[in-house]
Amino acid sequence: MMIFFIVGLIVHVVFFLSIFDIYFTSPLVHGMTPQRVPLAPPAKRLVLFVADGLRADSLFKPDDNGTGRAPYLRGVIAERGTWGVSHTRVPTESRPGHVALIAGFYEDVSAVAKGWKENPVEFDSVFNESRHTWCWGSPDILPMFAKGATGDHVYTYTYPSEREDFASTDASRLDTWVFDEVKDFLNVAKSNETLLNMLHEEQNVFFLHLLGIDTNGHAHRPMSKEYLENIGLVDSGVAEIVSVMDDFYGHDGKTAYIFTSDHGMTNWGSHGAGHPSETLTPLIAWGAGVQTAQWEGSHKYDDNYLKEWGMETSRREDVSQADIAPLMASLIGIPFPVNSVGVLPLNYLNNSQHFKAESIYANAIQILEQFRVRYNQVVRFSFITPRPLTDSKQMDFVRNARNLIQKGQFDEAVSIRYCKDLIDQAMEGLSYYHTYDRLFLGSSVVLGFIGWTSYVVLFILKTHWFIGKKKNNRGQNKCHFLLGQIFLCIGLLVAMFLMVQSSPWTYYIYCLLPVAVWFSVMREFETLASLVRSVPSLPLSKCFGYFLLVTFGIELLVVSFFYRAMLTLGLVVLGLWPVLSGLYIKAKVRSLSWMLSCLFLAVFPLLPVVGREPDVNYVILFVCICFQMMQVVLCAYILTSTHSSLQLKQGLPLFNQLVSWLTLVSSFLIPLLSSTRLFHRLLSILMSLVCVYLLLSTGYEALFPPVLSWLMFAWINIEQETMNTQGSSNRTELSSTDFAENIDIAKIRQLRLDDIRRSYFFVFFIIIAFFGCGNIASINSFDPASVYCFLTVFNPFIMGGLLMWKVLIPFIIVMCTFESIQVSTQLSSRSLFLVVISHYVIVMSMTIFLMLLSVMTHILTSKRILIGWKRKMHFR
Repeated sequence: MMIFFIVGLIVHVVFFLSIFDIYFTSPLVHGMTPQRVPLAPPAKRLVLFVADGLRADSLFKPDDNGTGRAPYLRGVIAERGTWGVSHTRVPTESRPGHVALIAGFYEDVSAVAKGWKENPVEFDSVFNESRHTWCWGSPDILPMFAKGATGDHVYTYTYPSEREDFASTDASRLDTWVFDEVKDFLNVAKSNETLLNMLHEEQNVFFLHLLGIDTNGHAHRPMSKEYLENIGLVDSGVAEIVSVMDDFYGHDGKTAYIFTSDHGMTNWGSHGAGHPSETLTPLIAWGAGVQTAQWEGSHKYDDNYLKEWGMETSRREDVSQADIAPLMASLIGIPFPVNSVGVLPLNYLNNSQHFKAESIYANAIQILEQFRVRYNQVVRFSFITPRPLTDSKQMDFVRNARNLIQKGQFDEAVSIRYCKDLIDQAMEGLSYYHTYDRLFLGSSVVLGFIGWTSYVVLFILKTHWFIGKKKNNRGQNKCHFLLGQIFLCIGLLVAMFLMVQSSPWTYYIYCLLPVAVWFSVMREFETLASLVRSVPSLPLSKCFGYFLLVTFGIELLVVSFFYRAMLTLGLVVLGLWPVLSGLYIKAKVRSLSWMLSCLFLAVFPLLPVVGREPDVNYVILFVCICFQMMQVVLCAYILTSTHSSLQLKQGLPLFNQLVSWLTLVSSFLIPLLSSTRLFHRLLSILMSLVCVYLLLSTGYEALFPPVLSWLMFAWINIEQETMNTQGSSNRTELSSTDFAENIDIAKIRQLRLDDIRRSYFFVFFIIIAFFGCGNIASINSFDPASVYCFLTVFNPFIMGGLLMWKVLIPFIIVMCTFESIQVSTQLSSRSLFLVVISHYVIVMSMTIFLMLLSVMTHILTSKRILIGWKRKMHFR
């Protein structure tokens, strides 16, 4: 049994880690040659303003009286600049957004396992390619670009991290600090000859990171007065910085300006997901080399934003967020960041067609270089995967494109269009080869999981139903020996295939583990044969009914991973169980409690995910109707007084913060000091966990643990009633059950059919605990108000840890209940655990199988794209 547990743990750990090799692979490649435009750039320097958390509509849309919230930037759009919407990608967070803006590629997902604040992966950026870069702003963003730069030419000026306080009386002071520091810096430079000479060199970048809007959005919501007034402050600050810059450089007309945002924000003050309010950000460019304001009567966008923003006659040029990096590189004449996948937006450039053609040509070569490196890294055998863009075709492209430019054929129909076509094909190739091994590894993992599922089921049958338990004879030993030789050969063939492919060492584990698992399954062939032989003696109609019931239950769990509302259906069906099983007649009160608690809990999966609109009135309602105990009342007071203090901009009271942290710490200790009687210990655990959950609640989710606990107590009682109806001689009274007592081995029983139902209930309730109010994914777009009772200064690790604990609390309630049922029903933990594992493995196998189908669909679609690609790549 111990070996079984260890092997099971290893199998699940390996398959969990495979996620990082299948989905979390780095898009970055190294070894490319930097590409630059050979012509003189239009600008000597560039100023980049990034208003963190600024939505496009919040900037462009007029206020209620019809005037713009940002009059200076609105004037730039109308008179001397080009504007549009920058489309970001998920996750809409600060780090990925800034990486896309400044480095030109979308966040390396492998960085999830390597850190967040620091620079966990090496990548090139506009700052790295510049001569000098000066940065002012948040200590969470600026250091990662300074540490990622080669040399010592990126200079950062940050305020203390303690200033990033969501309870601040005026978060806009973060932006005021940046503007004041830039002005002081330029004033000091006038009397510092060394610094003055550096500032007058070409290819310099000034980066102003403005965090006040994002902080006010989290604290007060994007529709609040604080958020909208902060936009006005940023607008006036930008106007002042532009004036100071122009004066400092004597109005030489060689400064380019770009104003944008890293991500937007939802109406409830969060970001991280893919809602348009999070992915649509403003982009305004003006100054040296930038196209001036253009007017047009017809529009290529049908989203009605122009009419809503009152900008119907202004020409709008949308871009992808990564396109801004090559735009900045082109304006000041530095090489494109070698990892960039951005496409230069030519409509933003006010320059000759020759300059545009050379720029897009350099952009195409830079992306083609990434394709070459990626192909050589991934594909080991050209005869296995046809190469659509061979070396000869690449050379033909480079030669033909250069000839077109030398002949002066610069217009959109010839050289520029030619380069854009190659960029499209190279980007498709990059995407295809980035996911090249996904189908192979996914298939191997699914095969291994199915094998493990089969082995667990056979192990349970052999261990607890005495199926296939016969002494090994000589024939069986020979069969096992032959089977071992066959699977050994299969393993050697797999290892040889991976060796000649120069595959990473982790691939050997993912591919050889299924071989070992299936060998174990085939060794239990006698168990399976015995089961088949015993089928005729079983009541087929009853077995078929159980089969349909189990299939429906497992499918319900699988579908609930994708649709939360399916859990409501499951709870309604579970609520009818006492009626269908006849328990209602014998125990009406307990059955009624079970049905009501199921129906109440069924409401939660129908509600929106937590964190959208904080409403502490639900928390007060919970206290009033559920508990009147002193600690819960104190926590309710702490919660309401904290939110009241923050609304009044008085900060987080120290007393409230101390009580919150003491409550969290004591929740681990108080249950250990309580009585070991079943209900006493459960109640102590419940109250300790509920107090912490209450402090982390912002809305209806405060009602979830009490309703879940009600259902768990009803489950314990109704399971006891089930034992009574079965006439079990080993049952124990709940009132006398003690966790500290030694279990009488003589009373331990074997598995029954009801135990399969109990294990299914456990798995179902675990999923309810996970998806009832949200899940891990909802942390990505969490509301910081959830942790305001503990801290208000931004700290992603502590905040993330608190929210993870909030997610785990319902799990603990369900697990403690299940342990209580195991003790009260006199079943060994080992036996019930095996059945639970079998349910879990089956559910996970089916879920992974469905995910693999989606991956296969994606791969097949990519192959169809690749076929179309090969047909297109006939260069003239």
